[in-house]
Amino acid sequence: MRKEYDIKNLDPRKNPYTKAIKKQVTINLDESVIEYFKKQSESSGIPYQTLINLYLRDCLINDRHIEIAWK
Repeated sequence: MRKEYDIKNLDPRKNPYTKAIKKQVTINLDESVIEYFKKQSESSGIPYQTLINLYLRDCLINDRHIEIAWK
């Protein structure tokens, strides 16, 4: 390895995975929703936040429409 590198002479490339990068957001969810996904997480071994993302992605891919049911 070199002691120093000349950054100006590097050939920068765009990151091919840029579109796959996730964005952190703050969202308010009901405690029961969080508990549901945490239980699913325990049985599947997948982090609950990842499960929520996968569920929402599935809704997007399958063009699911919201059916509002208040209980």
